[in-house]
Amino acid sequence: MANKLSNYIMESVAELKKVSWPTPKETRNYTLLVIGVSLAVAFFLGALDLVFTYGLEKLIVPQV
Repeated sequence: MANKLSNYIMESVAELKKVSWPTPKETRNYTLLVIGVSLAVAFFLGALDLVFTYGLEKLIVPQV
């Protein structure tokens, strides 16, 4: 059991050394991109929600 575990850990470390890690600048750029897209989607969905809410209120609420 211990042999299998140590073999697994050694192979995992060897594979992690092969990984092409992003530079700090790439990481920052990708993070800002994800935040920007998330905000854009949030504003878009919020606008749709306002439009549909307004439309449903005009359809459902009786005019006095």
